Amino acid sequence: MASTPAPIRPAWPGALLLFGLTALAYLPALAAGFVWNDLDYVTAPALRPVAGLRLIWFKVGATLQYCPVLHSAFWLEHRLWGGAPSGYHAVNILLHAGSACLLVLILRRLSVRGAWLAGALFALHPVCVESVAWISEQKNTLSTVFYLLAALTYLGFDQNRRWGSYATAFGLFTLALLTKSLTATLPAALLVVFWWQRGRLSWRRDLLPLVPWFAIGAAVGLFAGWVERSVVGAQGTDFAFSPVARALIAGRAVWFYLAKLLWPADLVFIYPRWQIDPRSGWQYLFPLGALALTAGLWAVRARTRAPLAAWLLFVGALFPVLGFLNVYAFIFSFVADHWQYLAILAVAPLAGAAWARIGEGRGETGRWRPGKSLLAGAALGLLGLLTWRQCWVYRDPRTFYRALLARNPACWMAHTNLGLLLEGEGRTEEAIAQFEAALQLRPGYAEGCNNLGVGLSELGLLSEALAQFDRAVRLKPGYAEAHNNIGSILYRLGRPAEAVPQFEQALRLQPGYSEADRNLGLALAAIGRHAEAQEHFARAARLQAARSGSSP
Repeated sequence: MASTPAPIRPAWPGALLLFGLTALAYLPALAAGFVWNDLDYVTAPALRPVAGLRLIWFKVGATLQYCPVLHSAFWLEHRLWGGAPSGYHAVNILLHAGSACLLVLILRRLSVRGAWLAGALFALHPVCVESVAWISEQKNTLSTVFYLLAALTYLGFDQNRRWGSYATAFGLFTLALLTKSLTATLPAALLVVFWWQRGRLSWRRDLLPLVPWFAIGAAVGLFAGWVERSVVGAQGTDFAFSPVARALIAGRAVWFYLAKLLWPADLVFIYPRWQIDPRSGWQYLFPLGALALTAGLWAVRARTRAPLAAWLLFVGALFPVLGFLNVYAFIFSFVADHWQYLAILAVAPLAGAAWARIGEGRGETGRWRPGKSLLAGAALGLLGLLTWRQCWVYRDPRTFYRALLARNPACWMAHTNLGLLLEGEGRTEEAIAQFEAALQLRPGYAEGCNNLGVGLSELGLLSEALAQFDRAVRLKPGYAEAHNNIGSILYRLGRPAEAVPQFEQALRLQPGYSEADRNLGLALAAIGRHAEAQEHFARAARLQAARSGSSP
């Protein structure tokens, strides 16, 4: 039986130090800009009025993912500092430091030694940079604050059995779920903690109160999975893995994440995507190794339950992204640093507690050892330096994509996005080279064909551009933008009558496509259908005015 939890004493000096160290390590992030899909998360013009909050909460598809608490936070932040990225970065840093302090509070309540070291490891570990320096991942930093607050409050309920504490904890858990659905693992994590404390679980005391938590977690998780498949697009041939293949992905991913925690070298935003082959015998070593480790930790549970508990918490936090469920980003890679943000919370306490016990004999608990403290400080300093350096990757989009491609040159999406960036700067020939590289890596990429076609058309290579747009619609028949671009090329080639059905098809596929309406008006006017042309010009103007009117 675990000892009675120690009372939580004020520890403001330690908390202030932890906040200061975190801020120092992440200082370069304050000067960083928007990268990758940040602008898809920072509140869109149509959602910025007060009425936008209703859309955020009640219209699936109004935001990239259904995370209403997250997007409500972004809505509020946009009201405070608009499009200035430094404000969003500052919030992420504060939330991350706050989570580190909450972890310390939880560990102190559980009488886990080395709590402050564990909090510092979490705060300064460079694997966390992706979650903190990437604005979109306020999903992680905000949801983790709610997650830890819910856990801390529930631990209080476990002691006092007051239903006010229970209701508060449940409310905080719900906020965490509506910020990021991966926090649904919290009730299972609490059960692991109780098993570690008491050596067994009681149905009445431990399991029964968490039944509603499992129910709402499952409901939100299932809904999030449906959104991921139906709205985000995590379905199709890129996600058609057999059960055996999914087990192979999971087994390798677990060891990948553990290795990055122990040796955080060569961190990259998108890691190379593995080739999964159930016929390859060596790939089975990863899941078999994970099972063997689990069995070994189970065998020594009579001596110590802590390693098995930490392992179960680690794997449990990762479970939603191990490959058993479809995640859209699997189209790029099976692993990502930000997916193990919660999982680090399991490993850091074990490391802190183990370090606190090193070199201590019987009766020496709490004795200060200068050499040991200096070594811990040096390790934290090194982690902080690595975090500081990793933050510079997020300085601006060009730096971001160049760094990504330096570590993962086969990342077709990075080539695509860098090409779009170069095209926006008027460097069309360089952009075309990036689009061609993306298509070499992913030949069936309809959007890549369309991007290449746009670049070629800007250079006046109309026939070559038309061939790329035709290829895009063959690969993706419902591609409205490509149909519009085919029509534009035909119009420029002096073939407006052939352009008309392309613009009409674009509008059938995407009603409210103002550019296609305007282009259809031009094509109709060119073949003498002036009355119809005026109707399309007027509608395009109304659509454009409505879009402009919704912006601040």
